[in-house]
Amino acid sequence: MKIAVVDDHDLVREGLNAILSGNGADKVEKYSTAMELISQLDAGKSFDFYILDLELPDLDGFVLIEMIRARNPVAHIIISTVHDEVWTLRKLLARDVNAIIYKSGDGNEIVTAIHEILKGNNYYCKAVHETLKTAGDSNEHPSTRELEVLYQIARGKTSREIAAAMFVTDNTVEAHRKALFAKLGAVNVADLIVKAIAKGYLKKSGIMR
Repeated sequence: MKIAVVDDHDLVREGLNAILSGNGADKVEKYSTAMELISQLDAGKSFDFYILDLELPDLDGFVLIEMIRARNPVAHIIISTVHDEVWTLRKLLARDVNAIIYKSGDGNEIVTAIHEILKGNNYYCKAVHETLKTAGDSNEHPSTRELEVLYQIARGKTSREIAAAMFVTDNTVEAHRKALFAKLGAVNVADLIVKAIAKGYLKKSGIMR
């Protein structure tokens, strides 16, 4: 079992290395930046699991998720983070990460997450479930493309403008709009924005990306 750990904190990397090496990992490679990992992937390396921090010195963690997925659509991605904001969790769920754990939790929880993923399950720590439950979580999360449309709608863009920006047809944008309205239970654009903010897909202070 080969595992890549990407975190800019030495203590976190070494701590995860110690835990994983003592629990069946054949190889643990540690990276302090996103591009260190990407350069290795582009050179032909592959891993069974990717354990990622969201705050990295060179790239946003969400961008790194997308870059890994572009190279391996079925990559097993585990997020280890201090961020417990509902909009952060929503974005992670929309990107189909396999596990979310908090750095403040039990360090051995990473082993539990890996075991669950190997059984074909996703793993979200108890605190994640509690946050989503409090926020009125639904099993139907907008997809990544639907969220892109949502962000553009919140900026006041028309369907035609959104289609041009996303390089898709007007009909595709309309399909995403209908899906958003259905998943959020909205009756009009204003209601859509209000519910998107309430559910953590948008920030009150501005558009969340």
